[in-house]
Amino acid sequence: MSEHNELTVTTYIDAPTEKVWKVMAYRQTEWFCPAPWKAEVVEQDRRPGGRDAMMFHGPDGEEMPQEGIFLAWDEGRRFASTDAIVGDLEPAGPFMIGIWQVEPEGDGTRYTGIARHWSDEERKKHEAMGFLQGWQAAAAQLKAICENDS
Repeated sequence: MSEHNELTVTTYIDAPTEKVWKVMAYRQTEWFCPAPWKAEVVEQDRRPGGRDAMMFHGPDGEEMPQEGIFLAWDEGRRFASTDAIVGDLEPAGPFMIGIWQVEPEGDGTRYTGIARHWSDEERKKHEAMGFLQGWQAAAAQLKAICENDS
């Protein structure tokens, strides 16, 4: 944890950074939430201030909407979003800022997923919800796609 009330997951992916970026940024339905859950992209306006809306579908018909805006979209490097702002700059009950990034490392890529929270209490709540297991599972799914997909 840092002064940002941060939770982090990182993994090395044996694939070129350009490939990992394309899967990470443009194929989220395949890796973004741990199986057997599925992610559906509702709308992604990939620019700072653009809408970032997804729906997560559980194996028993559960639905969990994720609504927010992009804070950053640095093509080829990282994107960040938050649920603290929705719609036309409307404040919402903030939970976190999510940051997903890639950087070259040796012959492969270092993927890092970061969740920053407004308070230590919110960070602990996210941790207790299974942050580590969930985000590690998603990172493993991303890794498998990138390393096995031609």
